[in-house]
Amino acid sequence: MDTTHQNLLLAYSALLSLATGSIYAGAYGSLPNPKPKDGEPPDDDDQDEVSERMSSEDAWWFPVIGSVALFGLYLIVKFFGREWINWFLGWYFSIAGVGSVWKTSISLTRYFVGNARWKTFSKFRLSIKKDSTALFNASCRTPSLYLLPVAAIPSILYTFSLAYRRSFVLTDILALSFSHNALCLLKIDSFKTGTILLSGLFFYDIWWVFGTEVMVKVATTLDVPIKLLWPKSLSLASLSSPSVPGGFTMLGLGDIVIPGTFVALALRYDYHRSGSSTGTFAKPYFYASLTAYFLGLVTTMFVMHTWKAAQPALLYLSPACIMSFLATAIARGELLEVWQWSDDPQEIPVEKKDK
Repeated sequence: MDTTHQNLLLAYSALLSLATGSIYAGAYGSLPNPKPKDGEPPDDDDQDEVSERMSSEDAWWFPVIGSVALFGLYLIVKFFGREWINWFLGWYFSIAGVGSVWKTSISLTRYFVGNARWKTFSKFRLSIKKDSTALFNASCRTPSLYLLPVAAIPSILYTFSLAYRRSFVLTDILALSFSHNALCLLKIDSFKTGTILLSGLFFYDIWWVFGTEVMVKVATTLDVPIKLLWPKSLSLASLSSPSVPGGFTMLGLGDIVIPGTFVALALRYDYHRSGSSTGTFAKPYFYASLTAYFLGLVTTMFVMHTWKAAQPALLYLSPACIMSFLATAIARGELLEVWQWSDDPQEIPVEKKDK
């Protein structure tokens, strides 16, 4: 194998690892927080963030809304140029990136120090009231305050630094944080909804990649951290360089977040059916869907490399995720039960023996 193919293999492996790892972490982030043990006082850290579930009706409309937004961006780039839209979106994602990296770094820190140790740190509260009515409440622990200036560094360097501006490392840090938070917050309510969503975006991706130049044009024109990048020749790449000889391999965040919501749903279903309040439970649907995503992405990269042309990743990822769910449910004799299940946040898991 020559050096060029070795570098490409490394680039594909890096994107596979980043994408799969992001989904793995985001799926666990979508699980409900463990309930306080008997006798323990309730704590703000144990409260789940309120997030709306995507319904079947939302899933039907998603490809339509996505198409309008995508074509709108294409028209802006085509008739008004790329400079001002990149300037506007660059500022938007840089500001949003501070909060996104901060939230992700807090989650990682809490995971590594452990939940019990995390609760020993001092907590600071901010409350704004008008008379007796609370208008705003927020709280955070000591490590969160230290992490805030650290979380601002990627956005500051990405926007202002002449040496590191738009480097692929900073792009990936910001993109991974966006992906992680999207998977934690964007949740679908059932496998039926997930199947509708992936099926609709299957045709959406095919049309906009194969049928027009729109998807490729927008993806390669917008210089914002909504994609993962890895240089095709790492030996020639500088961590501070926004461009390298040979270019980059690229994976859009939509190809991570959209199938990732399905994988995260599979993990929440495994959690639900186990009746477990701890992190230890059987995960047949999660491992099946995550493996299917990995193999679907491998297939995407193989076809793209073989045919030397951009590929709609959801052409391979959507069927892979749907078929993994169906095959697992049929093999376990649970298809009807799984299909009818709804991820109701108010529903208490009912204990059920594994088959």
